This record gives sequence, C-alpha cells and structure tokens, in this order.
Amino acid sequence: MAEGQIYKIHSDFYYVDDGVNSFECKIREVLKKQRERILVGDFVEFENGVIKNIIPRKNFIKRPSVANIDQIIVVSALKEPDLDLHQLNRYIALAKYYNIPTVLCFNKEDLKWDKHLSNKIKNIYEPLGYRIVYTSATEHKGIKAFEKLLEGKTSVLCGNSGVGKSSLVNAINPNLNLKTKQVSEKTLRGTHTTRHCEIIKINNTSRIVDTPGFSNVRFDFILPADVDLLFSDISRFRDDCKYSDCLHINEDGCNVLENIDKIDSTRYESYLTFINEAKEYKERIKYEGKKQEYSKKVVHNKQIAKISEKKRQSARNTLKQQVYKDIY
Repeated sequence: MAEGQIYKIHSDFYYVDDGVNSFECKIREVLKKQRERILVGDFVEFENGVIKNIIPRKNFIKRPSVANIDQIIVVSALKEPDLDLHQLNRYIALAKYYNIPTVLCFNKEDLKWDKHLSNKIKNIYEPLGYRIVYTSATEHKGIKAFEKLLEGKTSVLCGNSGVGKSSLVNAINPNLNLKTKQVSEKTLRGTHTTRHCEIIKINNTSRIVDTPGFSNVRFDFILPADVDLLFSDISRFRDDCKYSDCLHINEDGCNVLENIDKIDSTRYESYLTFINEAKEYKERIKYEGKKQEYSKKVVHNKQIAKISEKKRQSARNTLKQQVYKDIY
C-alpha cells in the first residue's frame, strides 16, 4: 500500500502526491460511514485509486480546512488595502489557538505608506516573538528573504483578499502563474482569486497552501475565559488577578487593567472584540448537552466504524422479536 499527501480536493475526488507522481483517488466506503473528514494536507494510505486509511495528523486548521502544516505566514498589505491591525491580531490569535508557529509578512512596500507604521509594527509584534519581513511582489523587494522563510516547510499563507498572497508566490516562481486581481477602487478591498485550498510546490523543498481569504474568522467557538490565552501580552498578567474567571474588562482587582499601559491599545481592543464573539458561543451552548456520539471506535488497535445508537436499538429489537418467535 502506497503513502502520499492530499494536495487538492475537488468534488468527491482526492488528489494524492506520493513524492513522485500524483493520483486521483476516491475514499473507501468505511471512511464515509465513519464520517471521517479528509483535509488537504492529510497523509493517507491508498491503493488502486482508493484511500484506505488516514495517517494521524500533527495539527490542523478548521477554517479553512488544512492539515499537517509547519507554519502560518500572515500576509498584510501596507497600503491598498490599508493595514488593519485588528484583522492582523485576529489571524495571530487563530494561529495561537492552533499552536502553529507564525511569521508576519507586510507586502506592497513599494506603495506610498506611512513610515511611522514600521515603528508601530516593530514595537507591538517584535516583543511578542514574531519574525517580521517586508516585501514588494511588484518590485521584487524582500522576495529572497520571503523565499528563505518557506525553505523546507509546508506553509499556509493567510490574509485578507487583495494583500498579494498569490503575487508573492508568483514572484518566487513565475511558472506557477497564480491568478491575481487588483484591489477594487470602489470598496478599497481585494476580491477573492483563490477558490479552494491547494498545496503548491514552490520548488523541490518548499510548499505553500494557497487558501481563500480568512476574512470570516470569528472566535465563536471558545469560552470567554479562554480568550486571554490567545494574547501572550495579556495572559502574562492574568495569574495575579483577584478572580480566576476575570475577563479583564472592569473587574475589581484585575491585574491586567492595572498594567493596561503595558499593552498596546489595538491589541486590547481586539481582545474585547473576541470576548464579545466568545460570549455569543457561551450563550449558544448554555442549554445544549455535551454528550457526543462518535462514528468510529478503536478495537485491538484497529479503527472501525461504530454503529449508531439508533441502529443498535433497532438491532436489539429485531433480536428480541426473533427470540420471542422461537419461544412461541
């Protein structure tokens, strides 16, 4: 049985790269019964065009769905569209949630942008441990440094539409010729050019995951008390708060508020926004049960499909009827 990595999914077809050739595959029926979701980036075992097994992932991102990545590169435009630090904080927090190393890339350096932004970026994000690169895809500035970041890794490029993700990839390898579009003059925002996740080989050692824009990322899947863990500049003060469930908004004895002058205002404003989104999630699950019926189980170190509760009950009823029939 061969092993490979899924680099593209289209309809019900899964395209697998074994390092030499690519194969168009379908998934075996038992995986469908287990409702096993296969993602771009998954390593799989396959045979005769059929995926038989999914190799356990080292990590994954839920939206957009991609697995087994080495780093996230957050691409932001310095101009056209204007730099949005709140959206940047959103991407950084998402990477923090999935515990994936992150690099910050600021593109379109060739345009007329406020040079004071450079100091602001440095003062906010360098102390947090993020590596920062500046690039211009059109003038080929910083492309060598950007290419070196990708070396030997599978990297996800994330950022709003129009910031130049595809242009950066084309600058490294023009033969790829990824589709690009200009920023709308009316809305000053980019338009989506990437329609699906796909792993693209930049060269022999580097791969990137070209993804649709992440503009719809919301933190409506975690509890409010956990949001500060996504902000290392805020969470470092949380242990000395008076209350263990402190949300650092207006509570008495909040150590974060007592040190608010040490936290950048845009970071704290982003934190408050994510808190409100998390409150929506908390309200939504308040009256929901937490019991979950799984579609698979492990028996003798082998993963097999699990019969649903409804089908199990149906089978028991049939068995009882047969017993009564034999008795009478």
